[in-house]
Amino acid sequence: MKEVGSFLEAEGYEFLAINSKIKRSPQYVCVKDKVLYFVVVNACLYPKSPKSYDIKQMNKVKIHAKKNNAKLYFAGVGLANAKDYNLPLIKNNPYVVNFNGLEKII
Repeated sequence: MKEVGSFLEAEGYEFLAINSKIKRSPQYVCVKDKVLYFVVVNACLYPKSPKSYDIKQMNKVKIHAKKNNAKLYFAGVGLANAKDYNLPLIKNNPYVVNFNGLEKII
């Protein structure tokens, strides 16, 4: 969430709501240039691809976005141990982030 929030802030989005609860979407509700945006964030551990998402969940958010005349984006974030991608993440140890921006859904 931190990586995506920093990206959105740098891109000029204004946060209206932030939801960090697990399995609650969208995580970010933002405005930019008077347009409403919903951003769904999904973090995953290596070797899972950060570009994949739960289609059933995304379809529910799509309906919600359409009702609110909002654009919907997906932000996939991949995480891995910095020393060896195959090792687990350990609190307070270095990690790498694979985040390539937003993917437009609608």
